[in-house]
Amino acid sequence: MIVAAVGFKFHPSLFRKFICAVVAAPLFCVQAENAAHQKSPEANPSAGAFDAHAAERFAKLALQCVHKEYPNKISHVLNSEADVAPPCKLTPAFCGCYDWHSSVHGHWLLVRLLRTFPDASFAKAARDALKESLTADNLNVEAAYLRGEGRASFERPYGLAWLLQLCAELREWDDPQAREMLAHLNPLEDAAIERLSTWLPKLSHPIRIGEHNQTAFALGLLLDCARVKNDEPLGKLAADSARKFYLADKNCPLAYEPSGEDFLSPCLAEADVMRRVLARTDFAKWLSQFLPQIPRTATADWLPVAISPDPSDPKLAHLDGLNLSRAWMLEGILSSLPGDDPRGPALTSAAEAHRRAGLAAVTGEHYEGGHWLGSFAVYLTTHRGIEK
Repeated sequence: MIVAAVGFKFHPSLFRKFICAVVAAPLFCVQAENAAHQKSPEANPSAGAFDAHAAERFAKLALQCVHKEYPNKISHVLNSEADVAPPCKLTPAFCGCYDWHSSVHGHWLLVRLLRTFPDASFAKAARDALKESLTADNLNVEAAYLRGEGRASFERPYGLAWLLQLCAELREWDDPQAREMLAHLNPLEDAAIERLSTWLPKLSHPIRIGEHNQTAFALGLLLDCARVKNDEPLGKLAADSARKFYLADKNCPLAYEPSGEDFLSPCLAEADVMRRVLARTDFAKWLSQFLPQIPRTATADWLPVAISPDPSDPKLAHLDGLNLSRAWMLEGILSSLPGDDPRGPALTSAAEAHRRAGLAAVTGEHYEGGHWLGSFAVYLTTHRGIEK
């Protein structure tokens, strides 16, 4: 093919689209667009810094969805025609952001950013949004809904664990509005803890998938929340469950990851929860048997980043979140190893590669990812889950 040179101005973005449409294979197109996002300062906040400008982008994603009721994917058991109602009637506090758990961690995102940047330009809007959602009346309805007939498995464990994370964030925030919202949340928090405390002792085997039902990620959140709350029974239950499920594990099949719709790594999430319950030297030994694949050289090749084939597909977009969660899990694992551990360079390299790829995908272009990826980006960039 011949392109006329006279008056022609080269546009890289148009050239990529031309190649994708006419010449190259689909995989090249995905990689080219991903690389373009990584080079964009708007799409890719610095891997080494998290400032108010980056925080504002993530806050806007949550503010755009916390009160956006539709589209909505509800997980709702109908006991009779009386249960036929819109999300704003069923769960009035957490009825936005496409689904209940995304709404919960969207509210967590706003609290987390308010704590981190109390004087940012988005602060008033974030406070107003939280005040509108987290009222006593709304949360009493939520608590009654959770305790309702046929809802024993509602949002268990992922959404309930994120709810406790929201409560922990408010509990750590020395602010009058935070104390008021936490008081309103107490009935729902109690109901969530009751649900999880009834379920975990009966669970005979861990759930080793890369989506919402995974036990490892939820147990990590539960442990962190129990420590913030000084809730010894909850902390013991979570720690005992982690030991029961994972202490004897060896040779995790990392080569089988990811599955096509993962947003959590089964192997890395397991290591990330076990570093919370084992002493540093014990964890280092356990990790050697559990993930012997981690190299002793500074390379990221041992864990390639994932590429979503279609960020507009609500399930395929999960792979963008996988890069973010892998990054924070790798950082968590590294934080619990001795400083001179020879696996440190490889963990660092892989974490940085996943951080760059994950943050590049948080553009808000597609609601299918925009309604939740900001929460994962904030969890990563604010180092939530890594004890100081």
